[in-house]
Amino acid sequence: MPLSFESVSHGTVAFGFFNIDSDMLLLDQYFFFSTHFCRHVEALAALDTPEPFKTAWEGYVISSPEAIGDLMGAIHGIRHTGFIGEVYRRFPFPQREADFKQKPEGDQTQDLMRTIIQKYGLPIEVRLTFDPNLDPIAVGPYQFTWVQFNALIRYVWEGGYPRWRDESPPPYVMRMKTAIDQSRLTCLDTLFG
Repeated sequence: MPLSFESVSHGTVAFGFFNIDSDMLLLDQYFFFSTHFCRHVEALAALDTPEPFKTAWEGYVISSPEAIGDLMGAIHGIRHTGFIGEVYRRFPFPQREADFKQKPEGDQTQDLMRTIIQKYGLPIEVRLTFDPNLDPIAVGPYQFTWVQFNALIRYVWEGGYPRWRDESPPPYVMRMKTAIDQSRLTCLDTLFG
């Protein structure tokens, strides 16, 4: 379930998983896979010193709320509009509350998710940029302080809300955590307590 997070550039933005059967994340109007996000955070964590950093991965932008769809309507099975509605027609919300857990194997649905989102969104390159002289870190046009960005990382590490099934993050998330734990960047060194 996406949650509200603060940003420097856009105020409060939604970020997170929006379906337990997929590893796709939304960031306001941007959509991308958590496997890519984690791999690029790993690369950032590998820096020896704070220095300018740029990387990018595939993603999509959906600019109209109608094309994005109605998350709460889709969850309740009453309004399957837009991209999110089509995802929920394919992967309905579980009937039992105990089954509402983010699935660690969600990355196995990426091909299907690409097929669906291409009907509603435009492909983009999601850029992750950091310049230690300018302070904010940016994901596309969304700028965050380190505290704000670390909150996004922690969300993915935990599996968001409702958390990973069996409290077991997938291997790509574990690799990101290991890279952060070993990082020399002080902006990441208190992320996991």
